[in-house]
Amino acid sequence: MLLVEDDRNLQEAIRYNLVAEGYEVLVAGDGEKALSIARAEHPDLLVLDLMLPGIGGIEVCSTLRHEGSAAAVIMLTARDSEADRVAGLETGADDYVVKPFSMRELLARVTAQLRRAEMLGRAASPAESDVVSVGGLEIDRATRKVTLDGNEVDLRPREFDLLAFLAARPGRVYSRDQLLQEVWGFDYSGDTRTVDVHVRWLRLKIEEDPSSPVRLQTIRGVGYRVSA
Repeated sequence: MLLVEDDRNLQEAIRYNLVAEGYEVLVAGDGEKALSIARAEHPDLLVLDLMLPGIGGIEVCSTLRHEGSAAAVIMLTARDSEADRVAGLETGADDYVVKPFSMRELLARVTAQLRRAEMLGRAASPAESDVVSVGGLEIDRATRKVTLDGNEVDLRPREFDLLAFLAARPGRVYSRDQLLQEVWGFDYSGDTRTVDVHVRWLRLKIEEDPSSPVRLQTIRGVGYRVSA
């Protein structure tokens, strides 16, 4: 994994605890170096500070997502405002930890994100490997490719996971909590707004009119479904 933190004392404390848990840890103290290491080494997970010299954590996360990185990202932030949390989620972060935090909490979140990545990396069952077709969408779980009326749709890794899960069960409604458990992993500890953000992104890409969605529908007071 890659640890990106400019505070040397905190960087060393986090690195020490991660190594003690058996993880292989690369470190960077600024955003430019973080991007260089991430591109070369393709880490499974980034522990990424929001406030960095030069290129900030949000820009690092956004750049990697646009380059197709599927690495899990846990954002470290000294600010606990909703705007900061949403900004991190909207650039593709998977979780966030507010400073000051306990090492036990951070390690638990690291474990949860890596467990989820491992589960997604396992071979799908034969039924799940088939292309799912619904509402003009074709979702190929094996190649992680989505097409809409024959045109490829560019999705971020978690957008694909969410769409593939719902499309495999068309018509069935899932609550935000259920989607957090099924798509983000049972131990995911973010808030349910994460689901809303990803649904909004998906609608911009798969709906003719995102303000009046037909394929990815909201069932008021319950959750979301992909129309059958």
